Amino acid sequence: MGNREIFLKVNGEIYRMSVSDNRTLLQAIRDDLGLSGTKEGCGVGECGACTVLVDGHPINSCLALAVEMDGREITTVEGLAKDGVLDSLQQAFMDEGAVQCGFCTPGMLMCARGLLNKNPFPTEDEIRKAIEGNLCRCTGYDPIIRAIKKSSSERQEVIL
Repeated sequence: MGNREIFLKVNGEIYRMSVSDNRTLLQAIRDDLGLSGTKEGCGVGECGACTVLVDGHPINSCLALAVEMDGREITTVEGLAKDGVLDSLQQAFMDEGAVQCGFCTPGMLMCARGLLNKNPFPTEDEIRKAIEGNLCRCTGYDPIIRAIKKSSSERQEVIL
């Protein structure tokens, strides 16, 4: 296996990287770029801890090859906050107690952000569907769902 040169736009910054054909996006994000917010849980796409947005859509980065992401725009949990100010979704997670051990939080946030970008005012069923691939052992999901609803409601208030 050889190395290939790829370009990734991660959290608004363009990176030129040389990666092996079998390197996952998760490995490139964590090991090559030093962005440790994206977590490796199961490594087989079952837990959602490694979720990032690729061109605005949530994917399990443990299942995607870095070479397949050439030229794509990647957003990790580190890319949610702007100028030191938390994204409204991150703030809602804190306000609602949706963070305990924090291991699942980056993946939950990224799935929720993908949903809210596509559908700013989702129903509870749509929220549950969006996060169904993310496992949490601590919060029981209710605070997470409340946080996503709160972020959606706050967006609606701003629009009105």
